[in-house]
Amino acid sequence: MRLFRSWINNSDNTSDDAVASSGRRYFLAAGCACCATYALNISPAAAQSPDVQRHLAAARTAAGSDLKQLLKLGNVALPASAKKGPSIEELMAQPAPPPGQAFDNLYFVGGKWVSAWAITTSDGIILIDAMNNADDAENVIVAGMRKLGLDPAQIKMVVITHGHGDHYGGANYLVEHFQPKIIASEADWTMMETKLEFEVPSWGRPPKRDVVVEDGAKLTLGDTTVDIVMTPGHTMGTISVAFDVKNGSQSHRAFLWGGTSFNFGKQPNRMERLQAYIDATDRVRDMASKQNIDVFLSNHSGMDLADVKLAQMKKGEPNPFVMGVDTTQRALTVMHECALATKAAWSV
Repeated sequence: MRLFRSWINNSDNTSDDAVASSGRRYFLAAGCACCATYALNISPAAAQSPDVQRHLAAARTAAGSDLKQLLKLGNVALPASAKKGPSIEELMAQPAPPPGQAFDNLYFVGGKWVSAWAITTSDGIILIDAMNNADDAENVIVAGMRKLGLDPAQIKMVVITHGHGDHYGGANYLVEHFQPKIIASEADWTMMETKLEFEVPSWGRPPKRDVVVEDGAKLTLGDTTVDIVMTPGHTMGTISVAFDVKNGSQSHRAFLWGGTSFNFGKQPNRMERLQAYIDATDRVRDMASKQNIDVFLSNHSGMDLADVKLAQMKKGEPNPFVMGVDTTQRALTVMHECALATKAAWSV
C-alpha cells in the first residue's frame, strides 16, 4: 500500500411557483432539514428581486428535465415554507436502500438520506464518508459491503468529505474494527476538534485527528489514485474527489461533490462561504470540461439520485450513472446559479 507516496501534490414549461413549491417539498424530503433550520429569513420582495429571479431562471434552464433535484438548492433564496420538514432523526430512520454496484470499482453502501461509497483498488478499499454513527457503520456500510462480496477489513482509507456528523459519525467504529486512515482537511479537522457547527445527539463523536490533506493531494492505493479537490462553502474545508471508474472495457472520469447545500445562512461568515462555493463551482466546471468528467456524484442521494439509478441498472443496458460531459457541466451550472441567486437574496 503506497499510503503516503505523492499524497500532497500541489501541482420545462412549468410555472415558477409550481417549480418552487415542488422543489421545496423534495428539498425537505431529500433530507436537508438542517438547511431549512439554519437558513436566513428571505422576504418576498428579496426573492422577487431581478438578480434572484435571473439566476433561478438560469438554474432551471440548466437543470432541464433530468436535473430538477438540484433546483432545491435555490429554495434558500425563497421565503421559507410554513410547513415543517422532517427532523434529522426522521431522516436517519428511513430504511436504507439495497447496497449496489455502480461500476466495476465503485459501490454504494449508504443510506436513503446520507451516502457512503466504496472504491475498490488492487490493494484495498477507499471509503468515502462514514455516515451518522456506529450503528450505521455496522449495519449499513459494513453489512452492505459484505452483501456485495466486499471485505470491510480491506478498508484502508476513509475520506471524510466535511466535518458534519452525518459524514464522520461512523468513523470511530471503522477505526476500532478495521484501523483505516481517516482523511480530512485542516479546516474541518479543526472544526471537529473545537466547535462543531451542528450538535446532533444521535451522531457519533468526531474521530481523532489523523491525515490532513490539501487541495491537489493524491491518495494512491494500489492501482488507483483519487485526486483531492477542495470545494469550500458547505464547510470551509469541504473535500471533493475525482477518480476513474471502470465499466467493463470502458473507463469514465467521476467527480463526487463533498458538500452541496447552503446550510450556513445564520453563520457570521455566510457571505464568505457562499462566495467560496460560487468560486468552487466555477473552478470545478472548468476542470470537469478539461478532464471529460461524465459521472457526477454526491454524498446525499437526494442530490445525485444514486438509489434510483442503482434500481434502474440492468445488465447490457447503458449505465445510468454515466450522465455525459455536457450534463455534468449543466449540473455544476445549476449549483453555481443557485448559489448566485442565494447571494443576491442574502444581499438585499
